[in-house]
Amino acid sequence: MPQTPDRLALTDGLTISRALTGLWQVADIEKDGATIPPETGADWLQAYARTGFDTFDMADHYGSAEIIAGRLLARGLSPRPLVFTKWCPTPGPMTPEIVRAGVQDRLKRLGVERVDLLQFHWWTFEHPAWLDALHELSRLRDEGLIAELGVTNFDAAHLNLALSDGVPLRTNQVSFSLMDRRATGEMAQVCARHGAWILGYGTLCGGFLSDRWLGKPDQTQIGDWSKMKYRRFIDAAGGWDGYQSVLAAAAQVAAKHGVSISNVATRWVLEQSRVAGVIIGARLGERMHAADNLRLFSFELDAEDHAVLAAAFAQTTPIFGDCGDEYRKPPFLTASGDLSHHLAAVPKAFVPEAIPERAGAMRVLTGSRWEDVAGYCRAQRIGERILVSGTTAVAGVSRPVAPQDAGAQTTYILDRIIAAVTSLGGRAEDIVRTRIYITDEADVMAISAAHGRVFGATKPANTLVRVAGLIGDHRVEIEAEAIVAG
Repeated sequence: MPQTPDRLALTDGLTISRALTGLWQVADIEKDGATIPPETGADWLQAYARTGFDTFDMADHYGSAEIIAGRLLARGLSPRPLVFTKWCPTPGPMTPEIVRAGVQDRLKRLGVERVDLLQFHWWTFEHPAWLDALHELSRLRDEGLIAELGVTNFDAAHLNLALSDGVPLRTNQVSFSLMDRRATGEMAQVCARHGAWILGYGTLCGGFLSDRWLGKPDQTQIGDWSKMKYRRFIDAAGGWDGYQSVLAAAAQVAAKHGVSISNVATRWVLEQSRVAGVIIGARLGERMHAADNLRLFSFELDAEDHAVLAAAFAQTTPIFGDCGDEYRKPPFLTASGDLSHHLAAVPKAFVPEAIPERAGAMRVLTGSRWEDVAGYCRAQRIGERILVSGTTAVAGVSRPVAPQDAGAQTTYILDRIIAAVTSLGGRAEDIVRTRIYITDEADVMAISAAHGRVFGATKPANTLVRVAGLIGDHRVEIEAEAIVAG
């Protein structure tokens, strides 16, 4: 039996435990208003650190987790524990002042001068300020307030967009388990291409992937928020019977190696491509599973084990979409089944205004300098019809986004088009035509794949034309039309 968890170097200066201790359950413990005494909580964290589980993961909204971790850091332990946190702002303008204030709040609660790993979450990519925020965070990293920068719940297309636009992201933290295998696909490929890493959470599905659930009948009464959330994942993966098939397969593999089902579930994630570590939740003061978690590093899965698990996977349904879609598209796989306990509302990206010359018509402007120079709007709505101007990948007033990556530019453009349509009362599904102008035939597949990710189900009419050139560092320009359903 190993004495400490395996470790992995994310960078030359940041080496982590491959089993991170997650503190999201602090929020669940404190949801009735009683907070954990910070020094008592720090005692519990120190017990984990003594056994080598010295890498802690939390967020701005995990109750008092940051404060508890700060008390641990104040004790001056050697080796120093690592504290990763997240900033999850409400969508809106991301000015340098707003971003700095968000980081300063993390520093204050942790009682440190620099965050070991700051992970950024954004609720809707239709609001373009997320890329502004990441570039501001990158500048604060250069300033020394952040050691390393990551994101959480990004899908593969937007992770690739951020990396292609020069944001130095080290990690993307996403749901990853025997029941949720989305990160084995394009996400792993994007990380491999850019040298980024995956941090997997939900690897035990809120405790459902454990021995005590094997063979149990379907459960309708769920006691805590974590299980409420991950029961939705089980349903999305085909339901209780398929879940029990996976559990039985994991039990077979566990018996072979003399370990627990939880060990097998977590080990499977650890062995996937580009996974740096897994985040195992801790209910502070209630249960500590350090000894069992150490068994993760006492065995490896062989080809026979993977075949047993793969046969069980075939009895489940792949969870919809890409990583993070559970927070952005219905059905929302959250504890409440929506975003009500995260956000009061998701604001529109652009504010529509009346068109004086056309009664009843509305338009949106996006701040591009060309809108005033050339005298046009990003989109206008006349009756049930929405017309979107030719759109390129421009951040802020005029900065070209990801100029070397046509697929990334397409992703950004389609976000802006959909934002314009939704700001005028439409939906992405209302888009009935797109026209795409490209400069290099070699980009056709990347552009088409990005278009297909968004419109694969609705399939609007489309035209793609190669042109002699576009103004500026743009490889693609797209215009669109929508008809709002009655």
